Amino acid sequence: QVELVESGGGLVQAGDSLRLSCAASGRTFSTYAMGWFRQAPGKEREFVASINWNSATTLYADSVKDRFIISRDNAKNTVYLQMNSLKPEDTAVYYCAGRRNVAPRVKLSDYDYWGQGTQVTVSS
Repeated sequence: QVELVESGGGLVQAGDSLRLSCAASGRTFSTYAMGWFRQAPGKEREFVASINWNSATTLYADSVKDRFIISRDNAKNTVYLQMNSLKPEDTAVYYCAGRRNVAPRVKLSDYDYWGQGTQVTVSS
């Protein structure tokens, strides 16, 4: 079993940056692909970014490409989401997810473990 705990959310203004962290328990973190998803009020949870086990491959939603960067530190069992040039439409609860496979994916159903989420609010 893997536990994922997100941190780093908060209230920021449009154009600001924020870095989310996701700390994972367990000794198999380095073999998992990791992802970030988000869910805005009244909307379905959607894919944001994903990274493979050794950081060689990353995937991004079109809406965040060139603004967000996903990274990981396997020595610290942590995955990050650097969010730059934030927009009000980025406001959502952000979830960290892990899958028992080295390859990154964009579908929610491909992930086996989920964190509780961290709120990001971007004011205009």
